[in-house]
Amino acid sequence: MAIHTDAIAKVYAKSLYELADDAGGRDKIVELAEELEQICELARGDRTFREFLASPIINTKARGEAIRRIFHGRVTDLALRFLLVLNNKARLRRLESISAAFDQLVHEALGRIEVDIYTPGPLGPEQLDTIKQRIQAALGKDPVLYSYTDAAMIGGVRLRIGDQLIDGSVASRLRRLRQHLLTSGSSAVRQRLDRIIEEGAEG
Repeated sequence: MAIHTDAIAKVYAKSLYELADDAGGRDKIVELAEELEQICELARGDRTFREFLASPIINTKARGEAIRRIFHGRVTDLALRFLLVLNNKARLRRLESISAAFDQLVHEALGRIEVDIYTPGPLGPEQLDTIKQRIQAALGKDPVLYSYTDAAMIGGVRLRIGDQLIDGSVASRLRRLRQHLLTSGSSAVRQRLDRIIEEGAEG
């Protein structure tokens, strides 16, 4: 699911992207994106590590030394230096948001687009491939799909592409049908009444 990225996250992501581009171009950018995602995945799965990154109580210098011990030799020098910068600026709690903003820049550079797919039940590989091909044909970009199930949906599919929501669910179609009947139906009733009045006047 798409993670909210604010202005601060985008500023840090853009600066990091430019540094990675200068350091090794596309390969370095992709490598760094993968490292950030792995670190965020570790934080999501390990509560202690997540609190270590976010806690305002931990001394900045002590945390910086711990970060060096944990990540030295395990991530690239650029990734390590970036973590230390975030620590010094008290921005480590924004790491996941920054990583998401960085990922968006990578996808844009590679001609990709992230798409969240919501369906009542899980989709099979063939269904996902069909959806991917249709989105690619419509947008001219390589979609990166994230599939989710929503038991509240009656049927159909709902797509979120960036800030745009494309709702093809049964519930949505029923709402549109109801609205259409309310508007055009009222018009039809008025037209019928007009005809009756006119016929009565002529008679």
